[in-house]
Amino acid sequence: MTGLNRELADFLRRARAQVDPARAGLPPDGRVRRVPGLRREEVARLAGVSTDYYARLEQGRRIVPSAAVVEAIGRALGLDAAGRVHLEDLVGLTAAPARRPARGVQRVRPGLYQLLDALDGEPALILGRRTDILAANRMAKALFADFDRIPAPRRNYARWMFLDDDARALFTDWPDQARAAVESLRFEVGRDPDDRATVALVAELRAHSPEFAEWWEEHRVHQRTHGSKRLRHPLVGPLTVDYESLTLPGDPDTTLYVYTTEPGSPSREAMHLLAGWAASDNAPPGQKAR
Repeated sequence: MTGLNRELADFLRRARAQVDPARAGLPPDGRVRRVPGLRREEVARLAGVSTDYYARLEQGRRIVPSAAVVEAIGRALGLDAAGRVHLEDLVGLTAAPARRPARGVQRVRPGLYQLLDALDGEPALILGRRTDILAANRMAKALFADFDRIPAPRRNYARWMFLDDDARALFTDWPDQARAAVESLRFEVGRDPDDRATVALVAELRAHSPEFAEWWEEHRVHQRTHGSKRLRHPLVGPLTVDYESLTLPGDPDTTLYVYTTEPGSPSREAMHLLAGWAASDNAPPGQKAR
């Protein structure tokens, strides 16, 4: 198996198994399907390539298909936008040197700290590679956790989500949020499978979280750009926050997340109450933002 593209092989096999043959437009052929999803020859036929060529690709052979072939395979497998980008990453279409600079310690420039302070009324986080938490404003610490209390090398959103009991208790929809974290990390691995810190993080989470290990094996990918989170906050009770993510110009490895609430909603009232707690000395230890 030396020299094989294991990530590509695993992704293609699992993606193929998730396709409903009927929805893919394939008529019944009377043969018994021993495994769920499409057969290799069916993917090849839908993509317009030979069965042998697709089989070698799914075996992880070191071949680089054209952009047109990758697009056709993505259509045959019913991949969404994130899945198609992940497939392009895995086959090497997007592995240009500019996308893989030397992986040093990420720093947040002073202007971004000023931006976080300017967003004082709304929770805001800056995440880096592999969901490392690079910075958080006062409201983000009050809403989620005082991340400054976590040692910098372990200050990671996925690690916090899976290994911190308070995170599990905080999110009403924890399984959905945790799955999204796994799928985002899978997407990250596709961009740079040799990043040692990412590999170590995945190994740690697989060893200590059965849920992470199970969901990691599904090889689903997701690129978070916007959405909602439902929380059961220990100070202000239930609330729902919406988030938007902004990839910073000139720094594709750094993303700003801003969390807001619907005007006039109970969640907005809860956020106002939380802002009051965060600005006062009345919040219990561990909840007071610093």
